Amino acid sequence: MSDGGTVGGGDGESGRAARPKRADARRNEETLLDAAAAIFVTAGVEAPVRDIAAKAGVGTGTIYRHFPTRADLIIAVYRHQVEACAEAGPALLASSPTPHAALGQWINLFVDFLVTKHGLAAVLQSDAAGFDTLHAYFLDRLVPVCGRLLEAAADAGEIRSDMDAIVLMRGVGNLCIGADADPRYDARRLVELLIAGLRRSA
Repeated sequence: MSDGGTVGGGDGESGRAARPKRADARRNEETLLDAAAAIFVTAGVEAPVRDIAAKAGVGTGTIYRHFPTRADLIIAVYRHQVEACAEAGPALLASSPTPHAALGQWINLFVDFLVTKHGLAAVLQSDAAGFDTLHAYFLDRLVPVCGRLLEAAADAGEIRSDMDAIVLMRGVGNLCIGADADPRYDARRLVELLIAGLRRSA
């Protein structure tokens, strides 16, 4: 993703002119990743690149310039979604009417992420070390966020206080496994019931 003429020595005007181009490049890449994530959630990680390009409003060549292989694209989407989930936690706590509502919205984002994560496992089946590294990154970034949401809801008296973040996330993940194999199986509905079940009795 190089910008011609912006790399190299010099300072002053040339240095200042490079910054907006780098920012544009980052925004363009984020647009591609958002489009790919949306397509992966609805059509799976093997969805045609042309569908991703159409949603992003670019040509397929642009996608291949950023991500030469499908694995490159899937891994980039994975990391992009992890960061989006991590950043969404505090934002949802600040904007939602209750911590429990924030938790429910965050879990919806997490379910979308899991669709890509399952596809990543298939793509990286021959690279166990690479997958393990990404999984560790996922845990480091998201478990504390989920923990903070649970803590806030428990402190507000909305949910029971004995639920560990990693246990909840693993439970949500297990509910999502195999959801694409049976159209009658509504994983998201079951996850909603799980989150509703965390509420304390009146």
